[in-house]
Amino acid sequence: MHGRRRLLASAAVFEGLIASATLLFVLLNPFMMTVYLIDLIRSLGMKEMTEVMIRATLISGVVFVGFALGGNQIFEDVLGVHFASFQIFGGLMFLAISLRSMLYGAKLMTEIRGEPAQIAGAVAMPFMIGPGTVSAAVVAGAKLEPGMAVLAILIALVPSTVGVLLLKKLHDYFQESHAGLVERYIEIVGRVTAVLIGTIAVDLIARGIVSWVDIAAGC
Repeated sequence: MHGRRRLLASAAVFEGLIASATLLFVLLNPFMMTVYLIDLIRSLGMKEMTEVMIRATLISGVVFVGFALGGNQIFEDVLGVHFASFQIFGGLMFLAISLRSMLYGAKLMTEIRGEPAQIAGAVAMPFMIGPGTVSAAVVAGAKLEPGMAVLAILIALVPSTVGVLLLKKLHDYFQESHAGLVERYIEIVGRVTAVLIGTIAVDLIARGIVSWVDIAAGC
């Protein structure tokens, strides 16, 4: 009986780990990032792009771990606001981004220039560190033990970064011989991603509203 309980508990922890890592990975989405970072992908060499992405990933990882371990206390004790407010604002911001992406596609991205160290910060914020990903980190910290929450963040971050670099490699390979195909891919992925972002935005807003209702009911 005890062995079965331990097995069920382990299965629940593993399921929570995979669910948290999957949610964060979907929000980071290397396909989405290649659309938003297409200007960098076109202008930087593979070595420079790798350096930028590694730096951006380290910055993002530190922030995500901080929010996963700090949780709601960061919002309520340090900032003096409810996490629900952050969810609603983040959802509205994501909704605005998704609508612009649907209308303008890849043109949403603005130019980023500078040294790799400076560019890394611009990539981390806001393309990796955003309302959705921070919310996912907080949720991971609430559902999992600290060590497992950190592991979930790593499981999501590493494949996302590798995915962006692989897509950069494919872009460089096909750009000269299939430039039109690459442009079409960017436009299609950009608009499909906008639908995903919009869906996540609505979910964030709904979760925030439900949390606020619970807070009001508790008062």
